[in-house]
Amino acid sequence: MLVFSMGLLILINLNRTFKFSWFKISSLGMLAAFNKGISGGGYGPLVTSGQILSGVKSKNAIGITSFSEGLTCFVGVITYLIFTNHTIEWDIAPSLILGAILSVPFAAYTVKRFKNTHLKLIVGIATLILGLVTLGKLFL
Repeated sequence: MLVFSMGLLILINLNRTFKFSWFKISSLGMLAAFNKGISGGGYGPLVTSGQILSGVKSKNAIGITSFSEGLTCFVGVITYLIFTNHTIEWDIAPSLILGAILSVPFAAYTVKRFKNTHLKLIVGIATLILGLVTLGKLFL
């Protein structure tokens, strides 16, 4: 419901610009962390759309989110290895890492080609759709 709401807020406020606020960003970080902790997902769309609504330009929000997701995943894997007795099955890791690395130039090129206003629309629609799909899976 939260991801859907953020997508809706982006689309409703499409032509509005927001003034950056550290309070908004800090609140967003806590909300996104809480949501990630209880649901295990929705971090990327929530953080990207939240940054846009907090006054960060769309291109910057996408870049910041990509970096923070990578860092979060790295810390999560390290924490998992330190605090559990489980081992990781590394069979598919090379394919996942290669796919992630190969996607970076295409993603950067795509973001570079779009204007901030168009990216804001795309982020809003994508976030709304992801929220609807999540709600659909929950209730169907």
